[in-house]
Amino acid sequence: MTAIITTILAVLLTGSLVYCILVMIASWRYLSVKPSPAVSTPPISVLKPLCGRDEGLEDNLRSFFEQDYPVFELLFAVHRADDPAVAVVEKIKSEYGSIDVRVIVTGESPVPNAKAHSLKQLVREARYELLVMGDSDVRVTPDFLAQLAREFQDPSVGLITCPYRAVGGSLWSRLEAVGMNTEFLGGVLVARMIEGMNFALGCAVAVRSNVLDQMGGFTYLQEYLAEDFVMGQRAAQLGHNVLFSSYVIEHRIGSQPMSANLSHRLRWARSTRRSRPLGYWGQIFTYPLPWALLLWLTYGAAWPLVLLTLAVRAGVAWATAARIVRDPVTCRQWWLLPIQDLLGFLVWMGGFLGSTVVWRERKCTVLPDGRLQANS
Repeated sequence: MTAIITTILAVLLTGSLVYCILVMIASWRYLSVKPSPAVSTPPISVLKPLCGRDEGLEDNLRSFFEQDYPVFELLFAVHRADDPAVAVVEKIKSEYGSIDVRVIVTGESPVPNAKAHSLKQLVREARYELLVMGDSDVRVTPDFLAQLAREFQDPSVGLITCPYRAVGGSLWSRLEAVGMNTEFLGGVLVARMIEGMNFALGCAVAVRSNVLDQMGGFTYLQEYLAEDFVMGQRAAQLGHNVLFSSYVIEHRIGSQPMSANLSHRLRWARSTRRSRPLGYWGQIFTYPLPWALLLWLTYGAAWPLVLLTLAVRAGVAWATAARIVRDPVTCRQWWLLPIQDLLGFLVWMGGFLGSTVVWRERKCTVLPDGRLQANS
């Protein structure tokens, strides 16, 4: 029996190490693509749903007011007029009087995915064809819109999704950020290399309004928990190119304590399992360190493989966190990486258990097709 377990673990570790090599190749291929020079700057509508005053909200929003771009509008959505985020928007707006800024009060969402409901209202108010949607915890540099406009010069591109550098404050959030900047980004890059981009990442998505209309708009998308993933999937199914942008945004994930962070990560895992079931099973090969340690426990002579695995994981971290998203935390606090690998493995296994999530204080069930159903 021990021999069988050892063989299975050896196969899983081998597959995981091969996957790590694929991540490094995929990272190189991503970096080898250079955007063409800009020849036009079409007007852009920036849509941002807000809910409360998140940590760092003022600096996050201010970065969108400071765009070095000729014509753009900023549309913000809140559920209630007394939402604390409104005061933040008004304060920044008073400092940038020449920018077209509007706040839309949507009312309470009748569907579980309140973010998608807010975006549905914002799309109705948007004046321009190019729509850029960003979460409230996203921070960008002044050339963000200009780079997206440059990438939209290819008429075959219907949707653009951005890689992001996660930044966390607390220990638990920093661990999650390290996972996002290495493990998660690596998975995206490998999927891009093997299948092409047929999904989107929700922190920042840009889409042509006619493409959004073709996929049924947010009337269709609001039924899903991972509406961002489905948006990219539908765009690809409709024959439009989905581009993984050359622009890296900053995703400020805050300073969550342990319980809130793990709850958030389990919700994300369960959503991914429903939205991309085969891909979620494939994540069994994205955690080489747990397999190496388990193999060492069952076969003591395998300890050199643990050292090899740590070296390969360091190579993956360099290829993704250092070269692509330029994350200083992963480079300086390298010891977080093996801890995150073990924690991420446990969260991944937890994603197979149950289909209930808490989303914006609503208890919901993620259905097998990824749609979200509110529990009574």
